[in-house]
Amino acid sequence: MEHGSFQDQTASTFSLADEDHTLANSVRFTLNQDPRVTFCGYSIPHPADARVNIRVQTTGDPASEVLKDACQDLMLVCQHVRSTFDQAVADFKKAQALATMDTDD
Repeated sequence: MEHGSFQDQTASTFSLADEDHTLANSVRFTLNQDPRVTFCGYSIPHPADARVNIRVQTTGDPASEVLKDACQDLMLVCQHVRSTFDQAVADFKKAQALATMDTDD
């Protein structure tokens, strides 16, 4: 990950290699939920280049810290989605097993 100007740490562009719209849009959405963010957007420099640039501007906190916080928040959301999905699959399998047992009687 590379980022821009060190003089003004409240505005930076972060370049993420081997990423695409999937991660960039999720990070952008998460960043825009943070009240410290005044602007966030991303671009794909070229379709043949697996890279995204994420621009973050904040109200005063360092952009790198705000990005780090957003990534941690996004990880928590993903963990919640995964555990909810896993529980739904387990509940479905249990219901299927009970239904099979009821039809065997």
